[in-house]
Amino acid sequence: MNSPLHLDGQLLIGQRSLAGIPAAFHAVDPASGRTLEPAFSAAAPEDVDHAAALAQQAFDPYRQTTGEQRTVFLERIAAGIEALGDTLIERAMAETGLPRARLEGERARTTAQLRLFAEIARTGLWQPVVVDSALPDRQPARRPELCMRMIPLGPVAVFGASNFPLAFSVAGGDTAAALAAGCPVIVKAHPSHPGTSEWVARVLQAAAAACDLPLGVFSMLAGPGHDVGERLVSHPAVQAVAFTGSRAGGLALCRLAQRRPQPIPVYAEMSAINPVFAFPNALAARGDAIASGFVDSLLMGAGQFCTNPGLVVGVGGPEWDRFSAAVAEALAQRPAATMLNTGIHKAYRAGVDRLAAMTGVARVGEGQGSAGTCAAQAAVFQTEAATFLATPALHDEVFGPCSLLVRCRDLAQMRELAEHLDGQLTATLQLDGVDNEAARQLLAILERKAGRLLVNGFPTGVEVAHAMVHGGPFPATSDVRSTSVGSRSIDRFLRPVCYQDFPASLLPA
Repeated sequence: MNSPLHLDGQLLIGQRSLAGIPAAFHAVDPASGRTLEPAFSAAAPEDVDHAAALAQQAFDPYRQTTGEQRTVFLERIAAGIEALGDTLIERAMAETGLPRARLEGERARTTAQLRLFAEIARTGLWQPVVVDSALPDRQPARRPELCMRMIPLGPVAVFGASNFPLAFSVAGGDTAAALAAGCPVIVKAHPSHPGTSEWVARVLQAAAAACDLPLGVFSMLAGPGHDVGERLVSHPAVQAVAFTGSRAGGLALCRLAQRRPQPIPVYAEMSAINPVFAFPNALAARGDAIASGFVDSLLMGAGQFCTNPGLVVGVGGPEWDRFSAAVAEALAQRPAATMLNTGIHKAYRAGVDRLAAMTGVARVGEGQGSAGTCAAQAAVFQTEAATFLATPALHDEVFGPCSLLVRCRDLAQMRELAEHLDGQLTATLQLDGVDNEAARQLLAILERKAGRLLVNGFPTGVEVAHAMVHGGPFPATSDVRSTSVGSRSIDRFLRPVCYQDFPASLLPA
């Protein structure tokens, strides 16, 4: 491995740095448009095949490691990421335009995820064992002894996300869960932050070597287009895919995985508008505070969170009007923020322009403008519930600091609107005690629509904990049964095996 003070732009496959297709792409500073050095290699088809073959060879030896061995591995990764210090943070700032405080917080979340899964590996919480004792005298037929345990699926392809260069990237939650389960990981790094990805990948490479793990337990591939990811998902060694990103990207991977001779699961976390239902009494009691909290949540990270509150629903009247005015006032005081790359910025501008041109949609307010290369001016629009229900395009996410307020004529129409929503990652209730009965009538609908329900908060900020669910019905995710955050995210990379009438000497430890 090279000095930790130098990026070489190469692929990291097993314990080697490989050139791949040299000088294939550069990172770009989204705040200035400046090209960042060095040039990065892209994986050629034979590089993908090499990484996949190593992962396949590593699978049986790695899945047979003890929980304590995996714990030490994950803890070494966490410590190594922290040891990079400002080297990592400054490169991530340059490649993403995100501020230091946000990235330092994300680094802390990343290492917390790794340590959570290290503890899960140590305690064996991921490995329930179920035994049905034999019933030799049962009539008309004996029952055999049955033992069931969970085993890892196999090599996992993890796609780094653009909006979380640490927590949903090379050593993010998907990687941590797969490694804790006993699955080798091949990461397809996001091309927007290749230097950040290389720093972290070197930490994983060094930790695998220090723990004397099989060569293919971890590799990182890179490339600016779709070819690398498509070949990776199509490779017969890969047994599962974890993805965080756009609906188009997630669905493309799902189609690819299903066309294989052996279809495999794709755990894709895609798009959501995360509705907030603001009840009348809550708006009457604290409408200004709700407006302020909503704007803070909407603008967090330039609106580039999958849990961004893209829809607020309420009942028309004086309280709603005061709330809308308070949103506009708070928004006007907020400066533009740099988005992650030119592609995301262009798509955001197109989404805002599309809303502005729709019949029956009015602009409530906007943030301050900027001439920056990827600067996003926040925007909030408003429409009537009837228009929203009749216009499917209004249900689509605009990724960035943009949201839609929807005014209902009464609580019954609010429930009707909820019934017509797509699957969501979150749904939020802003209520006071006297709103509880109305909220109860809405709750049964929202349980069918979302993976996480909140009261008197905002959906941005996903706690890394045992009870957390970061998932939801399609199209929020491709698999409604799973979560990509929290300890249960390890379940995605495990499957059950039953042992019937095994002698104790042959049963797994």
